[in-house]
Amino acid sequence: MTENNKNANIITGDETFGEVIQKYPQVIPVFFQFGLHCIGCHISAYESIKDGAAAHGVEVEKLIEALNKAINEPKKD
Repeated sequence: MTENNKNANIITGDETFGEVIQKYPQVIPVFFQFGLHCIGCHISAYESIKDGAAAHGVEVEKLIEALNKAINEPKKD
């Protein structure tokens, strides 16, 4: 496995919004792009990304793919 794709699928969708946002704040714009404004919602601490996305009519696999892409992109200085 190469260094570039070592962590390619960090997010599975089973994590809560809160867990992911706290650990990977760079994903916040991705949630906004998908119409998920979960940052301030009290349910974000308990609801999985899969469940929340499905409840809002978001294509879960596309969201997870975009989240992992944001996490794996090299950090800009």
